[in-house]
Amino acid sequence: MSSPQADPSLRLYVLASSAWVTTRHRVASGRARRRADDRGEGVISAAIVVLIMAAIGALMWTAFRGMWEDIESDTNDRIEEVGN
Repeated sequence: MSSPQADPSLRLYVLASSAWVTTRHRVASGRARRRADDRGEGVISAAIVVLIMAAIGALMWTAFRGMWEDIESDTNDRIEEVGN
């Protein structure tokens, strides 16, 4: 009877298992590093949203001001018509 260490299929199994565990460990640590790199993503996304909302607010204010001036001039014209 031969010893288990002398069996080539057992050695192959051990090498394959070791390679599998090592590869999984490296992949998992790479994922952890990538996750750690994404920590600032929320802050960047929030800043982009704030800039977009500020631009939309500025456009709305400009449109509102233009409408207000048109309504004001129309109202003044109607008041002058009633006064004459």
